[in-house]
Amino acid sequence: MEEKKSKVKVPRQPMPEQDPKVRNKNFNEVPLGYSPETAILEAKRCIQCKKPKCIDGCPVQVKIPEFIKQIADGDFAAAARTLKETNALPAICGRVCPQETQCEQLCVIGVKEEPVAVGRLERFAADYERTNKLVKIPSLPSKTGKKVAIVGAGPSGLTVAGDLAKLGHEVVIFEALHKPGGVLFYGIPEFRLPKEIVEAEIHYLQQIGVHIKVNYVVGKIISIDELMNQHDFSAVFIGTGAGLPYFMNMPGENLNAVYSANEFLTRINLMKAWNFPNFDTPIPSHKRVAVVGGGNTAMDAARTALRLPTTEKVYIVYRRSLNEMPARKEEIEHGREEGIEFHLLTNPIRVLGKDGWVSGLECIKMELGEPDASGRRRPVPVEGSNFTLDVDATVIAIGNGSNPLIPMTTSGLKTNKHGNIEVVNAETGLTTREGVFAGGDIVTGAATVIEAMGAGKKAAQAMHEYIMNT
Repeated sequence: MEEKKSKVKVPRQPMPEQDPKVRNKNFNEVPLGYSPETAILEAKRCIQCKKPKCIDGCPVQVKIPEFIKQIADGDFAAAARTLKETNALPAICGRVCPQETQCEQLCVIGVKEEPVAVGRLERFAADYERTNKLVKIPSLPSKTGKKVAIVGAGPSGLTVAGDLAKLGHEVVIFEALHKPGGVLFYGIPEFRLPKEIVEAEIHYLQQIGVHIKVNYVVGKIISIDELMNQHDFSAVFIGTGAGLPYFMNMPGENLNAVYSANEFLTRINLMKAWNFPNFDTPIPSHKRVAVVGGGNTAMDAARTALRLPTTEKVYIVYRRSLNEMPARKEEIEHGREEGIEFHLLTNPIRVLGKDGWVSGLECIKMELGEPDASGRRRPVPVEGSNFTLDVDATVIAIGNGSNPLIPMTTSGLKTNKHGNIEVVNAETGLTTREGVFAGGDIVTGAATVIEAMGAGKKAAQAMHEYIMNT
């Protein structure tokens, strides 16, 4: 008991970061990672609960106390292997998962002290394994002779692929873009998730037998019906995500330099517009940028805009208060440190233009009224409070809808009123079409990386049982 008390007294170890005044003009990763000594010190804060609640908070059921104990003992490679037993993408999850609302929220130590830094330790173990070339391919079972198709190489699709490959199935991923990774590649900026990390995690999946076909648009080049009926795939998983951007339908949204967050981030992350002219895809030069929205995508867009060479000022325009912002606390703090200006309780009502290009953003002040269906207090306009932000670009980051291509081209596949694919059982991901499963944002709407992976993990097990019993 005394030993457990002493562990709690050790404070949560901070992670070193780039200086905000330096990092806001480069695309290098902001957090610098734990040293081995710091990782061990943090890992020793874990009291190794007999009934660890932290695992209950993890959508992919990582063996959290086990891998943390291995770090505390200095066996970092073993910790990485333990992570990979249930998590195909630990270096990614250690960076982008909202641990503060999942595993760490249920940490017993967190009742009186700060919780154990599960995410930082996950990142450390995965990075240590990769940088020290300690990655080991697990022993794989004999091939089952069954083929499985995965549509979309995002977090859910990659998870399904890895789990099914480890069960002996032949797995082929069909990815529409020229790089696999989905939102991990096109949506999350380099300074939050370096693309070499994504590529390394995907390379591991390829090493265990996952095949990936890029530039392959299912629904155009080939249909799901054809995959199953003509190419002998025993089952199909749809993980095409929520890539259809929403706009506000306000005057001026058709002006040049009004972007959806998807287009803005895809140009910069996937097409590397931030490194123009070394890469071919440019983005027009802007000095003052407004980003509309309060989620993680809005923060990603704002912090990305700030790093472009010509940018002088970036504003976040959000219609509720800071308390209601859905973005991670860490991302908001990083944005503030880097110099982003927040216009809270503010709503845009018109994009102003000159010669076809954005010249300003007319906004109105808001106040919070009664809670709406989301449980958050509804923002109400304050009459006569209009003002104009002097900007030459506007990024709309208010959410995305589901990609409609697969439902439009697949017989027997039911969708709901939002265009999301319906599943008959949330625990399996089985759709209304026999042999076709789905998970991630295409089912739930826009959510987190780890939630998509959790759905993929459940679907993989259900698909395995379906394949082996038909």
